[in-house]
Amino acid sequence: MVEPADRPSTAGQRLGAPESFGVSTLEPGLRPPVQPPGRQVSIRVQMLDDTQEVFQISQRSPGKVLFDLVCVHLNLSEGDYFGLEYQDQRKMTVWLDLLKPTLKQIRRPKNTILRFVVKFFPPDHTQLLEELTRYLFALQIKHDLACGHLICNDTSAALMVSHIIQSEIGDFDETQSWQHLLHNKYLPDQDAIRDKITDCHRKHVGQTPAESDYQLLEIARRLEMYGVRLHPAKDREGTKLSLAVAHIGVLVFQGYTKINAFNWSKVRKLSFKRKRFLIKLRADPAQNAHHDTLEFAMASRDCCKIFWKICVEYHAFFRLFEEPKPKPKPILFTRGSSFRFSGRTQKQIIDYVKDSELKKVPFERKHSKILSNSSMSPQSSSFRSQVPKESAMSVQVADQPDSTRLGIRAECNGSEEPPATTTNGFHDIPAAPGSDPTQSRQNHHGTGSAPDPQFLNPESPGSEDSPEGSPHVVANGNGSVNGRGTGSIGVLGQSPEGRLLSPLTSPLLTDAGCVRHDDEDEARRKKFPTDKAYFIAKELLTTERTYLKDLQVITESFQSVAGKDEAFPDSVKNVISASYDPVYKFHQGFLKEVEQRLAQWEGRSNAHIKGDYQRIGDVLLKNIQGLRQLTVHLQKHSECLVELERACRSNRKAEAACRDFEQQRVCYLPLNIFLLRPLHRLLHYKLILERLCKHYPPTHDDFRDCRAALADISEMVLQLQGAMMKMENFQKLLELKKDLTGIDNLAIPGREFIRLGCLSKLSGKGLQQRMFFLFSDSLVYTSRGMTPSNQFKVHGQLPLYGMTIRESEEEWGVPHSFTLFGQRQSVVVAASCESEMERWVEDIRMAIDLAEQTSSPNTDLLSTSLSDNKLSDDGGAELESEEELCGSRSSLERQGHRGNTTVHVCWHRNTSVSMVDFSVAVENQLSGNLLRKFKNSNGWQKLWVVFTNFSLFFYKSHQDDYPLASLPLLGYSVTVPSESENIHKDYVFKLHFKSHVYYFRSESEYAFERWMEVIRSATCSASRSLPSTRKDLY
Repeated sequence: MVEPADRPSTAGQRLGAPESFGVSTLEPGLRPPVQPPGRQVSIRVQMLDDTQEVFQISQRSPGKVLFDLVCVHLNLSEGDYFGLEYQDQRKMTVWLDLLKPTLKQIRRPKNTILRFVVKFFPPDHTQLLEELTRYLFALQIKHDLACGHLICNDTSAALMVSHIIQSEIGDFDETQSWQHLLHNKYLPDQDAIRDKITDCHRKHVGQTPAESDYQLLEIARRLEMYGVRLHPAKDREGTKLSLAVAHIGVLVFQGYTKINAFNWSKVRKLSFKRKRFLIKLRADPAQNAHHDTLEFAMASRDCCKIFWKICVEYHAFFRLFEEPKPKPKPILFTRGSSFRFSGRTQKQIIDYVKDSELKKVPFERKHSKILSNSSMSPQSSSFRSQVPKESAMSVQVADQPDSTRLGIRAECNGSEEPPATTTNGFHDIPAAPGSDPTQSRQNHHGTGSAPDPQFLNPESPGSEDSPEGSPHVVANGNGSVNGRGTGSIGVLGQSPEGRLLSPLTSPLLTDAGCVRHDDEDEARRKKFPTDKAYFIAKELLTTERTYLKDLQVITESFQSVAGKDEAFPDSVKNVISASYDPVYKFHQGFLKEVEQRLAQWEGRSNAHIKGDYQRIGDVLLKNIQGLRQLTVHLQKHSECLVELERACRSNRKAEAACRDFEQQRVCYLPLNIFLLRPLHRLLHYKLILERLCKHYPPTHDDFRDCRAALADISEMVLQLQGAMMKMENFQKLLELKKDLTGIDNLAIPGREFIRLGCLSKLSGKGLQQRMFFLFSDSLVYTSRGMTPSNQFKVHGQLPLYGMTIRESEEEWGVPHSFTLFGQRQSVVVAASCESEMERWVEDIRMAIDLAEQTSSPNTDLLSTSLSDNKLSDDGGAELESEEELCGSRSSLERQGHRGNTTVHVCWHRNTSVSMVDFSVAVENQLSGNLLRKFKNSNGWQKLWVVFTNFSLFFYKSHQDDYPLASLPLLGYSVTVPSESENIHKDYVFKLHFKSHVYYFRSESEYAFERWMEVIRSATCSASRSLPSTRKDLY
């Protein structure tokens, strides 16, 4: 091995280290540590880029001196995340103790090679503030993949390798990429997924090496085996297990599956006695005292001690504010180990990098064949100075595994929290077994927000409104919160340039460790499109992505189920396939064109094609003209809905298959809504084009194309509007039929749905909560029963023919009450507020007018048995058991199937919604990235959010197949935060219902206004009547 001084270029110089020594990682501002006198010894250290360096240390110097020399050699200011490991004389891999003399630990230095590797894995990689640090972490991930330590599914592995290749050879070239994979081994079974890797690689066009590192870490940190080193052990029954330690505490694995986790907050003491490793938990009142100590048998006492030491270090690094002080030496006797963590804690690292005036030193990537502009540009300390204090302070409460952050709770001993309910704001949707939320690839196109693309902290622990009901941690960050991204994995189009640490960004759905100053924000705004047309085009992109995912529910998921089930007639399968597959294929191409145009608009494409691409009208015009050719297929979509309903009505197996499909996570809305999506999408195109035409002056180059496209789409909407409105009403009747029990046939020709919601019915027992359903011919009232499907039990029907209505607040002394006088009975009901009463009275009067014009006044919705039993009682008296009354007041937590439908939300929020509201909601659908913050949390979390059907659905990435959680908005209020709430950010809106408060932050003023507009349409039900022409359309 040649000494560094004897060679022309060292590895440190290749990584960008200057000739003079830099800064010690443990003693800021000092040159390399002074070594004690004595004979010099050569120590070989293997770096993460597989090069070996020789360092000269004194034979009496502690391990800290050698470690500091390595960090100084690399000019690494965040070195405390790393460590030196080696194999001792027992062939056991151990960490170099920084406090003990090096040569007392390494008995044969000439025959020992130490490895410089990552020791502490922060779950939120955005806390790594230096690009060099993230590069070294990326090398560690690359090594763990190659040796099989980082276990994951093929999709995640292919995606990570594609980012590694992108950082090494640049943009995809089929020949070059294929040759590179042939000559380099990134995975043990690489050949089996080589095609997947190349498919992922071709999507990373324009991505810099720094951005690739960031995306690699973003994916890796979500994996269950990220940073995990398994230590074999057995439980008391002799079952083979493995122990590991992470930022949250001690983990227990069976094979490669985590089966338990003991959070630091629950652990009272860790110790070992001979071969037994002991975990003493804090007293839990719900458990007996003898359960507070857990015992694991390991191979030897040395194995126990090695694992105990790394546990001590992990706890100190992530939980303490500063390095623990040494214990005073005992005078006579010693008891226990004197081992302690040596080095800076994570909080000290963040504070040091934030406060230091270090300049970023350019470095060269050993394996990269391309030049990284971000790597070669100096980085000022102004970026590092913006790490929020709470980012470091909240590290001490890293108590939850990654899967808890977006509503996926890890069932771990000592860390369970009560499940969340929709009454607390969120309806949790658990993760699919075996699924990997990191399967989504990086998004390269729908990005580029000008205003405020900054990184923030993750949520702090213990937020009472958290959908998980459990602590959130900085160390558990779910991804960065850059408001510009449309995918939870990353956003391209800009190099860090010393300010932006990452190209990225969650829902879920993501958190980062640094914040930007306003002057830096202003500088970044100038680099991105700020024209309103750009943000309108971006809305087209984000909503098109969601629309394509919704089409996949029909063309892939449902057709797969229907194809395997013989209960579905071939006629139904054929008509759905023939009607939806061509539309899906068309919109796949449309989405690619929009993505490409947005990438060119933002200047993120390296295609070097000249032209004016800051427009979208030409793309819309071309594709809307193509869409007109599919009108014949769009006209058949109503036929598909009717045929499917006919098949379900005639075949119980088909009905059961549809019901089972609706319980799958991918079917996050009623199935019939997906069938109408293509018709609804036409309305979205029309509204987008109207906004573009309103924005552009007539002289603008894009105005002519937008106006022509608007004329075409308006003609299509007018042509299909009649069928669309009929199908919306038919679909709503079918959906309500599933929520009601005791009705024979709800969906009959001529019947219109008008309003549903909660009213209190006055009876001999007082005011009782009832769910009312108003149709064009009758008013039905129900209560929530205790059926397995949570259906509403019908208690009575009031025909509207001949009905009169009178306000009766003074008569009964009940606020907001009115009396309905029918031909056979009268009912006194009360609304929750005056505005709610006005909506009901207006709609009932309109419905009475509609009923008077019909020729069938005696329509009876109720089944014969129920009608005879119920209406024979004088005054419609209701017979219900105490069990039913209790069931009607049960929380959403108890709901199973169909527990989060609009009917159930109205029941629990004591509100109502009309068909007009549903029609408005169809037009006001929106998708995009939002930063979410809970009332009592310190940081923001980036999520991909879809607004539809009066709810927000949260995803980690726009490519996720199903949402992780949902927030029904009925009953919520949307406002802007007040000064007293200390939300000192732009474009923030607030959602609150009773004590539940959520803050959402958008990326731009346009996005902020759009989100406020669409959410207000769901939270503020206007008192609107149906158009006079509406009746004629049914």
